[in-house]
Amino acid sequence: MPACLTNHLAEWPLTAAAPPADPFGAVDVDVLVTGPDARTQRVPAFWAGGATWRVRYSTPEPGLYRWRSVCSDPAQAGLHDQCGELEVGPYTGDHPLHRHGPLRVAADRRYLEHRDGTPFYWLGDTWWMGLTDRLGWPDEWDTLVADRVAKGFTLVQIVAGLYPDMPAHDPRGANEGGQAWTPGWGAVNPAWYDAADRKLLSLVAAGLTPCVVGCWGYYLPWLGVASMKRHWRHLIARYGALPVVWCLAGEGTMPWYLSTTREADAAQLKAGWSELARYVRATDPFARPLTIHPTQSGRAQVEDPALLDFDMLQTGHSDRGSLASTARLVSAAWQTEPTMPVVEGEVCYEGIGEACRQEVQRLMFWTAFLAGARGFTYGANGLWQLNRADRPYGASPHGMSWGGPPWPEAMALPGGGQLGLAKRLLERYAWWRCAPHPEWVDAPDTPAGGIPGELRLVYLAAGHAWNPPALTALEPGVRYQAFLHSPVDGAEHPLGEATADADGRWRLPLARLPVFQDWVVVLTR
Repeated sequence: MPACLTNHLAEWPLTAAAPPADPFGAVDVDVLVTGPDARTQRVPAFWAGGATWRVRYSTPEPGLYRWRSVCSDPAQAGLHDQCGELEVGPYTGDHPLHRHGPLRVAADRRYLEHRDGTPFYWLGDTWWMGLTDRLGWPDEWDTLVADRVAKGFTLVQIVAGLYPDMPAHDPRGANEGGQAWTPGWGAVNPAWYDAADRKLLSLVAAGLTPCVVGCWGYYLPWLGVASMKRHWRHLIARYGALPVVWCLAGEGTMPWYLSTTREADAAQLKAGWSELARYVRATDPFARPLTIHPTQSGRAQVEDPALLDFDMLQTGHSDRGSLASTARLVSAAWQTEPTMPVVEGEVCYEGIGEACRQEVQRLMFWTAFLAGARGFTYGANGLWQLNRADRPYGASPHGMSWGGPPWPEAMALPGGGQLGLAKRLLERYAWWRCAPHPEWVDAPDTPAGGIPGELRLVYLAAGHAWNPPALTALEPGVRYQAFLHSPVDGAEHPLGEATADADGRWRLPLARLPVFQDWVVVLTR
């Protein structure tokens, strides 16, 4: 009898007596798993090459589980009507994903939490091409993972084989196993995904949640809806038992870069990705959170926003010129029905366009959080595409290169570490209960928010250092202690008690801030 622990991966093979002629396209194998509560899940198995299918399963509940396989071709001996048992014991360690479980949307639909109710702050990093051989295994991979864990990241966005900024079957998308799909879109290549497995399993082992991006949006017309469903069925079968988040596609309704029928293509993509969202929901027995990476807002990429569990945004790459769009899009997403968690999925990769440096990373993070985002995804130009000194990434299909340093230099850019400091500050408080409150400061367009009567956070851009604004609408009878937090290095400067005047206003007891830079004003009850 196989055995495993709660929130751990269990895996076992099923072997056909004779390999079908078209194992990937013509045969579906599912396993019906019945738990101690008598509930049955239908878990897809994935074709692992040759005559072998493999089943992956995990559960947060201990007990005895019984399974039986069902093949779409009942004549397939070895695949149909196989039975077995799985004994699941309780996990008692401190690994965050094994202890707290995979992610789900919290009851108030404002943030993501672990299965046991522990709030999850999404501080993501962007490694679009991370599963290719542009990031070597294991040494280079381990170096990057260790750096991100040390800086406080909790999640990695990574594309599962069909990449942006390149045509189909481009050599830049290969890994040690070759290309992810065979030419002509006949089948997935199990060897590519075997190599990818090592990296995704390593992320989970390090406590990082994978946000698995199925492909870039423009692949949908190339594969067609039927083959894209098979692509997604394979991803669900391989990775759904892991504590993943699903992203249907990158820039879902963006046509191929060189398209001459962009408007018609966008409409086709929107309809197609809506159908795929329904399919993923119906096929995934683990109900992992689902979103889509957008051109602006994820809601706009599908016909019905209720197909998504949370709203992902992309708000620009124009340095400070993206500030207004970031504030506007996050604020609109926070206020729009149906309510769902808002995550900044892409904004101002550090260094892109020889701009968007660390001060812009801090500006975008605090603007997004205080406008309602309950997750933020960082990106470093040179890292997202795994640029290499010995193998520069080169041009995109439109003919221009995004540039950027080799990935080890991009990994060391200061913005990523400074966002880790911001996350650590938030984790001292009930950040998931925070809400936007622009009325809490008397300076226009200054981000402010928190929890009435408990916590106030105001982000002051560098220009406020000369004449800090007043905080407003302090509650009568509530006593706050105040300090300044430096988002550059995490240093704190006590400000004493914040005592409001008769109008509920309090001005910082400083004519000038300590250093000419941005600051976070923190008031705690």
